[in-house]
Amino acid sequence: MNFRVSLVIMSAAAWFFTFVSPGHAGIAEGKKIFDAGNCGKCHQTAGPAKEKTIEDQLAKKGPELWYAGNKFQKPFLQKWLIDPKPIRGMEFNSLTKKNGGNHPKLAKDGADNVTEYLMSLVSTDFKPAGIQPKNSPQGRMVFEKKQGCFGCHEVKKGEKMLGGLTGPTMVGIGDRLQPDWIYAYLLNPKVFKPVKDMPTYAGILSDDEIKMLAEYVSSLK
Repeated sequence: MNFRVSLVIMSAAAWFFTFVSPGHAGIAEGKKIFDAGNCGKCHQTAGPAKEKTIEDQLAKKGPELWYAGNKFQKPFLQKWLIDPKPIRGMEFNSLTKKNGGNHPKLAKDGADNVTEYLMSLVSTDFKPAGIQPKNSPQGRMVFEKKQGCFGCHEVKKGEKMLGGLTGPTMVGIGDRLQPDWIYAYLLNPKVFKPVKDMPTYAGILSDDEIKMLAEYVSSLK
């Protein structure tokens, strides 16, 4: 084999591994599965929030996914898409209708590919903050006493389940969400949701308190 032919083959191989690597192939295949399942009927995959209206949000039956790569932990998504279980006690955008847990299931290969696609969806407004899970008394105090977060969110206390059902459960949140996203959402939820039920804690809590709250919430299993 002459040098020129060898060079062409090596260049082609480099192109293949760069653009058709498992990660790239997974993203493309995952989007195909997502589109074929008409998942966009329930979930928004285009942002930012400032371009959305309350009508946009109410038209969807599931949470926004255009920042899924900032929000979710990848292993959680892979498992959840195979065996989805309700994260909210009530249906999305409802305060009265119980969540029936009827989300479609995917086989492992499909779940892996859709996960790759969803993790590729990120917000340019998201800024990493280096938050680490920490079950501190100060963070717990902000959660339980200062803000009473369990009024809307289910929590586990010993062997008992306590709290409200209008917001997503805090059970397993440490495995579900990225700590930096929890902090970013607590700091300014309108960056991610055009119409939000969560308070904007900036101005209510100090930045240190918001960070302690994010650390505490991200430690909950």
